[in-house]
Amino acid sequence: MTSGENRGRDAESGKLCEGRKGARRLTARRISAGKINQMDVDEEVCLPRLSRVAVCGGTHGNELSGVYLVRELLKLQRRPSEDDDEEPTSLLTVLSNPRAIQQGRRYTDTDLNRCFTLATLNGPTSDSPPYEILRARELNAMLGPKGGPGAVDLVCDLHNTTANMGLCFIAYSDCDWICLHIFKHLQRQMPDAPMRFVHLGMSEKESYSLDSVGKHGFAMELGPQPHGVVRSDIYVLMNAGVQHMLDWVHLFNSGAVFEGGFVDVFTLVKNIDYPRDKMTHNITAAVHSHLQDRDFCLLRPHDPLFQTFTGETLRYSGSEPLYALFINEGSYYEKGIALTLARKRRLAVPAIRAQTEEEEQARGFTSEEEE
Repeated sequence: MTSGENRGRDAESGKLCEGRKGARRLTARRISAGKINQMDVDEEVCLPRLSRVAVCGGTHGNELSGVYLVRELLKLQRRPSEDDDEEPTSLLTVLSNPRAIQQGRRYTDTDLNRCFTLATLNGPTSDSPPYEILRARELNAMLGPKGGPGAVDLVCDLHNTTANMGLCFIAYSDCDWICLHIFKHLQRQMPDAPMRFVHLGMSEKESYSLDSVGKHGFAMELGPQPHGVVRSDIYVLMNAGVQHMLDWVHLFNSGAVFEGGFVDVFTLVKNIDYPRDKMTHNITAAVHSHLQDRDFCLLRPHDPLFQTFTGETLRYSGSEPLYALFINEGSYYEKGIALTLARKRRLAVPAIRAQTEEEEQARGFTSEEEE
């Protein structure tokens, strides 16, 4: 399970690329400001091909859908294939936290999915650093380095949640057209699956999770599923999502043009903790039955929020209606989070295609001249 604990704004122009010759360039300023009209949606943005893709599971060792899915992918990779010579994309499959997987725990020393800030990856370590800190640096060397030109092109990190979230993409940027188009593709291919795009809204410097190591990245989060358990319906949904993602990458690298459109995005605003005893700090209430299992519902002022263990209803005291996510997530009790609130907005996404070899070479020459 992955989510945001700090809020910010990501307007990284590095996630963008030159438009094709003759088309207007979409500037980072216009995009980050959200000022894309229908004409912009119809324009093509050209992006580098995705030559290296990583699918990771077991970042949290007790979220088992990703663990078993990556194991199956590893089996398939060991089998000889007639298409190996024709496949332009290198697929890396990674069991992220093998020690936690072996122990059937979320983590052994500290949460691995909070260990990928630049400060943690590059800073000094103690004489006896936590296992997950060492593992994060190993993964950064394998898939990164984070923020560097040698990083893998796309990281898809697989997670489960106990909350009734359906299938979610969780990403730091709301202007990473690769991730948004993959999401749109899954929406088309899996119309019966409840699917949402969650935007953390943080800068690269603040980003802390494994998917932030790649040039593009997102967490694919599915639930509800208890930790330490694998449910067939959730596994099948995750497997379909990963296969459609890989199909999209193949189409993109083959030169397909993907039409622009619109995506509903949930941007995280704040977390709400459980009511607690001032002396013991123990929780004194549970999520109200009116709210339980209703992830992505609109929580309005004065709606039931908690029910105390003595039977009293506590109501939402905020002044703004917001959407409730990760409701009563099991792994967040230790973090003091009962649920997360988000704003919903419709985001315009431009048409995209992969750069041709000639465009990539021209872009390389331009970069050398700028240096």
